[in-house]
Amino acid sequence: MTNITPAPLKLGRIAATIPVTDVDRSVEFYRTHLGMNVHFTNGHPIGFVILRNGQAELHLTVVKAHQAAIHNVAHLLVDDAAALYESMDDAGVRVVKGLRDADYGLRGFVFSDPDGNRIDVGQHLAH
Repeated sequence: MTNITPAPLKLGRIAATIPVTDVDRSVEFYRTHLGMNVHFTNGHPIGFVILRNGQAELHLTVVKAHQAAIHNVAHLLVDDAAALYESMDDAGVRVVKGLRDADYGLRGFVFSDPDGNRIDVGQHLAH
């Protein structure tokens, strides 16, 4: 096997694709709790949606037999993790891991969407 070093590669946008069983329910969830808006849809009926808020982007794809994983499927950086945690907790969103400050410099928590997809939320802490 030959070791070939590729030329430097500049990456562009990358977005998490989240499997969902009900696209309308999921769009409403992400719109309500993260302020995301529909940027693109595909299919009749709709089977794929791109959601955006600022630089954050999620791709939702319908997978009727989806079973949630036990690991986080996306990581979201925010400017105020405590405020988002409080609003989600008040709204009854399932929090998988409570708000905490980690020794690696992030304040965060983990929530799950209506299909059980785990999203890790983090906020950089000042050093």
